[in-house]
Amino acid sequence: MKTTKLKTIAAGLLITLGLTGLASCSATASAGNDGATDTASASAGEPANTSVVYRTLDEIKSSGTVNIGVFSDKNPFGYVDENGEYRGYDVYFAERIGKDLGVNINYVSTEAASRVEYLETGKVDIVLANFTVTEERAQKVDFALPYMNVALGIVSPDSRVIKSLDEIGADDQVIVISGTTAETYLAANNPDIKLQKYDTYANAKNAFENGSGVAWANDNTEVIAFALQNPGYTVGIPELGSQDTIAPAVSKGNDTLLNWLNDEIKALGNENFFHADYEATLVDTYGLDYENSLVVEGGVVSGTAADVA
Repeated sequence: MKTTKLKTIAAGLLITLGLTGLASCSATASAGNDGATDTASASAGEPANTSVVYRTLDEIKSSGTVNIGVFSDKNPFGYVDENGEYRGYDVYFAERIGKDLGVNINYVSTEAASRVEYLETGKVDIVLANFTVTEERAQKVDFALPYMNVALGIVSPDSRVIKSLDEIGADDQVIVISGTTAETYLAANNPDIKLQKYDTYANAKNAFENGSGVAWANDNTEVIAFALQNPGYTVGIPELGSQDTIAPAVSKGNDTLLNWLNDEIKALGNENFFHADYEATLVDTYGLDYENSLVVEGGVVSGTAADVA
């Protein structure tokens, strides 16, 4: 009897230890490619949830390269020039980030609808792609302090200038880029308006120029630029919805990189960096009249430090 009891107790201990070891393994974080940290949590009664992959500030510095997502077809914010070099307002900022981090930059071309995904999967460390701060996006990524103001705008041909959304008929279509605030705003506030969606800025621009759609809804900075550069078009609605901001974004929970970016933006404000950026990359498009209304210096909006989403 004593021998049987001892065997039973021993077997129970082995099973307990084995289960404990398995639980420990399941909750251990693992390192992904390029030193990326895979952070996951597992608790009793809850399945192992989806993990967020990102590289911390120290890991980026140690690797010698920062991966920054930018547009490649959205002049003058992010585009590739005739020499194959990335240029634009966002890229000018990205270059300074690389310099101050002391690392090289690997530019990753992104589309509007891919910006959140690229951060969630660790494809990029930072997104600098004309990224408007919204509550919905802030649930999935972390936004740093803003560096630009923006609202939505509507551009249309001079032959039929749209000055109010009420002028858009039941059979008309408005061009939008998938994953942008223009798509989200119109779908939520004007569901009766038919949207013609494109994945890239270039495709949307080409469709609009070819007469596919009565109007194009996008950030007002972009539609104003389009109208100024293309005779025959007018921004009939220069501001639609609320005034928003553009900010860098990092993977959710990547606090070390987020804090560094916030400190960087504040420090750059002391030298009026973003005004210099505007004058180097945007002044030919918008002129000086728009500079103070578009630029956010040092993360400060209208004299008040902006909240970090």
